[in-house]
Amino acid sequence: MPGFELFSDAERKEVHDVLDTGVLMRYGFDGMRNGHWKAKELERALEAQFNVNHAQLVSSGTAAVSVAFAITGIGAGDEVIMPTFTFVASFEAIMMLGAIPVLVDIDDTLTLDPEAIRKAITPKTKAIMPVHMCGSMANLDEIKAICDEHNLILVEDACQAIGGTYNGKALGTIGDVGCFSFDFVKTMTCGEGGAIITNNKKYATHADHYSDHGHDHVGNDRGAETHPFLGYNFRISELNAAVGLAQVRRLPEFLSIQKKHYTILREALADIPEVVFRTVPKGGVESYAFLNFFLPDLTVAQKVMAGFKANGIDVCFHYFDNNWHYIRRWEHLKNLKSLYPISTEVKEGMKYLDTKTFEQSDHYIARNISCLIKMSWTAEEVKARGEKMREVILASL
Repeated sequence: MPGFELFSDAERKEVHDVLDTGVLMRYGFDGMRNGHWKAKELERALEAQFNVNHAQLVSSGTAAVSVAFAITGIGAGDEVIMPTFTFVASFEAIMMLGAIPVLVDIDDTLTLDPEAIRKAITPKTKAIMPVHMCGSMANLDEIKAICDEHNLILVEDACQAIGGTYNGKALGTIGDVGCFSFDFVKTMTCGEGGAIITNNKKYATHADHYSDHGHDHVGNDRGAETHPFLGYNFRISELNAAVGLAQVRRLPEFLSIQKKHYTILREALADIPEVVFRTVPKGGVESYAFLNFFLPDLTVAQKVMAGFKANGIDVCFHYFDNNWHYIRRWEHLKNLKSLYPISTEVKEGMKYLDTKTFEQSDHYIARNISCLIKMSWTAEEVKARGEKMREVILASL
């Protein structure tokens, strides 16, 4: 991770096809295209990759989550349960629709704790969104059972976990809707882009329309299309889709490299008693995009991170003080700093953040170090990296 590390003639060929036609928009201009429909081709490829009935490309992973909630009917005043450890896009997408993000603790999977979910459900709860952070998943059987018990929508944010599986099924296909990001630093990239996948035909039709201003896409006359309902512009361009089309064909290669490098690094640390790897639920297989492990306490984790930095060990993250991915530094959310007025209903619904603490999440995030797995490393570089990581950790204990 990320796919841009291994750009090749395959990506260049697909992009050149688009530039040669001059048609950068995914819809219309049929006569100019010379048969090239990169977004449509990528959607079919994603359906095959995930063994799912429908895929809809959009402009980003954030857009994918926003569209997922819109097409499942989540809106004003509804509550959506989400984890404290994720990317800021999670609550942004919820609040964009006038819904209320309800943050709950994570467990040793680094994802949603099912018990914390149960405690957070109210009559206003309409959806649960597990976020498969850093390449792995929550206990999805238990979360799905909670959704079934309370008649809730399950939206999977698999933006960081393409290639992971759960009980033999691709992550993103367990819930009602799955969301992916193909931004510049994902395992598979379009530069910018994302996708919604689902087996629900109604949701798929709504995603197709909603992401393009509500156009129904009937026939080939763009001007004659109707608007069954309101929508927004979350379209992907043909250029971005072209890059992704080449990358999805190479995804098995990328995942194989990630797993190989992950395994080397994990084995280098495996016999250190103080190193405990994140829990992967039974039946789950990581995407191997990150190696995540816990150290004894915050002080040791900070010391290890300082040692990594001093020894040139990059792309490792200690999220405890990170303002992109963890609740502790989301002051703009806690204080509702917004350029536009936020409804009284949302303000009231989020007052819990004034007093709620997340000791369980702190317990795990304070001790966690997450190391991104790069695909461009040589075998010698990965081995040397593992040895140096081991040395630093042992020296910090």
